[in-house]
Amino acid sequence: MFYFFPLSILVFLFLLLFLPVLFLVWFFHIVSFSFQELGLTSETAFLLLFLTLLGSGINIPLTRYKKRIVRKSFFGFFEFAQKEIEGVAINLGGALIPLGISFYLLMRTKDILPIFLALLFMIIISKTFSKVIPGRGIVLPALIPPIFAALFALIFAPHNPAPCAYIAGTLGTLIGADILNLHRVRRYPGLISIGGAGVFDGIFLAGIVAVFLTAI
Repeated sequence: MFYFFPLSILVFLFLLLFLPVLFLVWFFHIVSFSFQELGLTSETAFLLLFLTLLGSGINIPLTRYKKRIVRKSFFGFFEFAQKEIEGVAINLGGALIPLGISFYLLMRTKDILPIFLALLFMIIISKTFSKVIPGRGIVLPALIPPIFAALFALIFAPHNPAPCAYIAGTLGTLIGADILNLHRVRRYPGLISIGGAGVFDGIFLAGIVAVFLTAI
């Protein structure tokens, strides 16, 4: 017995399977374009993206300690104790590399006052909109940091907004959303990783997308 699928279904299945590839190509294009707007070559952009992907699995402990936790099993009839690692770590790909790029751009900038003003407003915005959710950590709506970072860069540094947008988006998200909320997150168990989602973390995306928005 033979079954003939309509052509529209085959096309839909092909697009469904090819969609992740299209997304990755589109994402890499934005990253490469944004890095070039910052004055970096395409080769450097590819290298930084590769290092970010590679470093997304590396968390460097800042504070680390073991805590004895008593858990119950079998409907609460039995108890057993186990040790869990708690503390704060910083991700190499999702936080340290974007920070390194920010400081590199900052050293190349002659007038830092516009960047300081944009950064100050970004810290306030990130702190205002960030929330601490148990089990998920610090949550910040994905579009807020890049949109506001691009807006502040266009306001305070209209002649060269790209570096301002990247620095404000990166450092503003790190300080406002992560560092200023660490005292709240540390109340919950588990290891906290700043920038732990790698290229899809808010710190990395805030800078990249903000630069992209200033150029369109």
